[in-house]
Amino acid sequence: QVQLVESGGGLVQAGGSLRVSCAASGLTFSSYAMGWFRQAPGKEREFVAAIHWSGGSSYYTDSVKGRFTISRDNAKNTVYLQMNSLKPEDTAVYYCAAERSRYRYRGSYYQGADFGSWGQGTQVTVSS
Repeated sequence: QVQLVESGGGLVQAGGSLRVSCAASGLTFSSYAMGWFRQAPGKEREFVAAIHWSGGSSYYTDSVKGRFTISRDNAKNTVYLQMNSLKPEDTAVYYCAAERSRYRYRGSYYQGADFGSWGQGTQVTVSS
């Protein structure tokens, strides 16, 4: 059974930084592309970033390019999202997700349906 457990969320002031992590188990982590999504109150879930199973390539939605960095440590079965220059509009619950199929990486915008396993989410709140 796949388990994805996010951690590291919290409250930060605008302009600050935060790193969220996602520990994975129950899958051959190094074979799966991973992604981060977020959902703000009253809004639909939004794709944020994705990373190739090797960690050698990543893709970001336009609103976070240059501010967020997705990375992974396959030895630790963990994917990270480093968030810098945070804005109040980044406030959301952040979810990590594992691609539905092994050795598949879109390299472009992802839909939620592309991912087969999800974590429970971690709250990130950015105050103005």
